[in-house]
Amino acid sequence: MGRERVLGVTKLANWLLAKPALALLALLHIQPADAAYPIPNFLAMEFVVFLFAIIFFLWLKARISADRPGATQQCAEFLVTNPMGVGVKDLIDDIVGHRAERHIPIMGTIGVFILLSNLAAVVPGFMSPTAEKTVPLGCAAIVFLYYNWIGIAKHGPISYVRTLMGPIKLLSPLMVVIETISHFARLLSLTVRLWANMLVGEMLYVTFLGLSIALFAYMGHLNPAGYISAVVPVGVPFLLIGFHIFEAILQAFIFTILAIVYLGMAVAEEH
Repeated sequence: MGRERVLGVTKLANWLLAKPALALLALLHIQPADAAYPIPNFLAMEFVVFLFAIIFFLWLKARISADRPGATQQCAEFLVTNPMGVGVKDLIDDIVGHRAERHIPIMGTIGVFILLSNLAAVVPGFMSPTAEKTVPLGCAAIVFLYYNWIGIAKHGPISYVRTLMGPIKLLSPLMVVIETISHFARLLSLTVRLWANMLVGEMLYVTFLGLSIALFAYMGHLNPAGYISAVVPVGVPFLLIGFHIFEAILQAFIFTILAIVYLGMAVAEEH
């Protein structure tokens, strides 16, 4: 894993699963970056997110009540539908339209996974798996394959491919190239937007926290009165955590709404 700090959860994951992981990589003829830790930080964190989501939603399912919904249930329902019209179901109904409810499970699952992954770095000793480019790429690839598959299933392969040709036959060869590039650009855009924002967010958090602690230590060394600067290392982390939570929610929302928009374009009647 090079110079990257190995998280405690990564050490645990490798202690439990390193041997089968190495066997699988050998079968696939893949050489791990670090044979001692074939399961990297981001993959171990994905396991944590999956495990947390499974336990949480099983716990929530057992407590769902139509008559007396609890605070946790209401928060979960807020992600699906809310008065502001920005829940997963609200967006799909508005953008996709007919038979939109069948897309809620996959779009909702991707959105919740990204949200939990983004928020993971708030927990001390954890990191956001979405700060590693392969995780956003995997989510974007699922969206890319899904909306194209749904578009083909609704309109048929020939009719769907015709949308790449444009309305003017003379320009069809050029339009095929442009539209094909445009579709793959969506894959790149979804990946880079999420990855870059989460990576920068984590870097800012670590950098400013280190600087604030260094400033506190320096001021305290100069003069006992300098210990009043304790407000810096105490206050800055809370501000950065608040910013990271906001960024995590915002990026999860942007990814989800873009995925739904692409799905809506794929099933639009003009296809």
